Amino acid sequence: MKKFNILKGVPANLPMINIDTDMIIPKQFLKTIKRTGLGKSLFFEMRYDEKGWRSGVAVERKKLSQWFFNIKKFSQELLDELEKLKNWPDKVKLMQKNWIGKSFGCEINFKIQEKSDDNEIKVFTTRPDTIFGASFVALSIDHPIAKNFENDKNFQNFKLECSKSGTTEEALAIAEKIGFNTKLFAQHPFKKDIKLPIFIANFVLMDYGTGAIFGCPAHDQRDLDFAKKYKLNVLPVVRPKDSNPEKFKIDNEAYTENGILFNSDFLNNLTVDKAINKAIEVITKKKLGERKITFRLKDWGVSRQRYWGCPIPIVYNQKGEALPVEKKDLPILLPDKVDLNTKGNPLANHPTWKFAKLENGEKVIRETDTLDTFVDSSWYFLRFCSPKYKKYGYEIEDINYWMPVDQYIGGVEHAILHLLYSRFFMKALAFKNKKFNYSEPFESLFTQGMVCHETYKNENNKWLYPDEIEKNSDGNLITKKDKKKVIVGPSESMSKSKKNTIDPEEMIKIYGADSIRWFMLSDSPPERDVQWSQEGVSASFKFIQKIWKLNYDILNKKESSSSNSDIYLKKAVNRTVYNVTKNLNNFQYNVVIANLHEIYNIFYEHVNNDKSSKDTLRNEWEKIIMLLLPLTPHLAHECCEKLSKKFYWPKYDLKLLEEKNSKIVIQVNGKKRGIIEMPTDSKEQIVIKKSKEIDNVVKHIGNTEIIKNIYIKNKLVNFITKK
Repeated sequence: MKKFNILKGVPANLPMINIDTDMIIPKQFLKTIKRTGLGKSLFFEMRYDEKGWRSGVAVERKKLSQWFFNIKKFSQELLDELEKLKNWPDKVKLMQKNWIGKSFGCEINFKIQEKSDDNEIKVFTTRPDTIFGASFVALSIDHPIAKNFENDKNFQNFKLECSKSGTTEEALAIAEKIGFNTKLFAQHPFKKDIKLPIFIANFVLMDYGTGAIFGCPAHDQRDLDFAKKYKLNVLPVVRPKDSNPEKFKIDNEAYTENGILFNSDFLNNLTVDKAINKAIEVITKKKLGERKITFRLKDWGVSRQRYWGCPIPIVYNQKGEALPVEKKDLPILLPDKVDLNTKGNPLANHPTWKFAKLENGEKVIRETDTLDTFVDSSWYFLRFCSPKYKKYGYEIEDINYWMPVDQYIGGVEHAILHLLYSRFFMKALAFKNKKFNYSEPFESLFTQGMVCHETYKNENNKWLYPDEIEKNSDGNLITKKDKKKVIVGPSESMSKSKKNTIDPEEMIKIYGADSIRWFMLSDSPPERDVQWSQEGVSASFKFIQKIWKLNYDILNKKESSSSNSDIYLKKAVNRTVYNVTKNLNNFQYNVVIANLHEIYNIFYEHVNNDKSSKDTLRNEWEKIIMLLLPLTPHLAHECCEKLSKKFYWPKYDLKLLEEKNSKIVIQVNGKKRGIIEMPTDSKEQIVIKKSKEIDNVVKHIGNTEIIKNIYIKNKLVNFITKK
């Protein structure tokens, strides 16, 4: 077992992250491990339509030496503790749950009939109920049995073909299903007279289950496509509940819904759920396999072949053994002079940096891979707890005082990797350190939306910036430079790669920062995407001007002859303070904007119609200006200076929120016929009697009989009449 620390300068008494090659490395790579001494390997690729998303060059899979964090060890804990995160969005928890991907099923042993170094193939499946529909066994190209065909030219060609296709589930779902026939056969566990041909197939992943499947073409579309290509048997064993078993057939589409088992011996006439349990029970009893749970979550590959990153603190001695860098030699600094134009990893090609010596004088070679940047972002908040602590990354006392983070705000694009890795980090650090008082980093999570804008391309399929286009006389979009046609694409989150960005400095010069902020807050709830709109920004700018003018009018208001509405204005402001405070705390910023629009209209009416005294207007307006501080800080600051007031957050009076009267809607047969104002919590009989005295109600009831009164306290009366 090798140990190394992911945090620079963490003392020996703090927990270490273990790199355990026995847990991390698939068995088929053990020969590679022994040969290189590195103790790690995986396939690495970056795909976009089978090409590198930056270079456009066709992607091929290659084996690379890599370091992993054993996140799979915490799969169940990461899954269980999602339920404790009460203040996380359900959608984020569901995304993490699906990513961890807990699967219930069983492992079935398929005996190989021909002479082979391997006696059996272990297959994990979540659908053991379909075992009687099996017509072949498929292995991953990295399965141990595949090594028996390394010298076969046909297999080499097949392997080369597979290297040009993706390995993600999404890529494999749409890729053509191809296989290499091993000419080996597996014995069907329940049908002794049936031999299942064994293929090596491009759609089987080694890092899920055991890297082997049994193909049931009738009930899995991948298997069906494969079976049709290689002329394999297709036997349906699950049918719709009301279908005729003698007429039910599979043509070009696999049947993947629930149903009733048939053609399945002891599973016949059972539902799918009951058949799964029965199959597992019999398989276990007959010792053909065992009940098992697997997880979709893979170990975290943290190696990156690039200069810009934190060097992995590992060195290799002359025997190829991996050794952790001594604590006193941390942190490892990157070289200042490096050739970034070299092929491959610039650090691996550096003439001197990778060569070092141990204390005993032994020459060693540094690990030239750098850490995934997610490693840094998975613990930075711990450093914030001890910002001035120079000896190590953090002090445990600070961690237990400040953590967990009360409120975390971030984009939903980080719902899985960053947030899952941060959760894993805390569990890994706390694994052996019982001084940690928590295991979850973020108590509350809020995921904000993105700012979106239309996308534009020219006729050569190149992205265009919004300021590179204009409208011609016909109203069509063209390029400013050469007057060529512009293709308008969908509205997407602003990004430099798609050039659908707006220069904030230009917008601020024209409209001011407060107008931009006001528009973005008012456009939609903060958890949803904002569709950028020049008209919307302009409207926000105009409203900001209205606020400024109203502030001027209130400051220069002469004493009013009337103050009959003072109490009404005070109540309205008190209610606004309450609503804004509550809605800010709940991240309902667009509702806050609506609250302030409403109170603006009330002030506008009171100022222009002399409905309140000068002192009341000024005192209550002062509170509204304070509410504007987090929304339009520049405007609010200027207004505060005019009012000669210091900043504070206004308080609300709960007693003033209580309404003495309630407005009650009166309906006849569900249609509104009037409104009455009654003392709050009035008796039903009194409200009904008062409602019947309204002229419009009397008119619509007429001489018909009232057969039912519907009364909702303080809100509604509905008279149901006989038709």
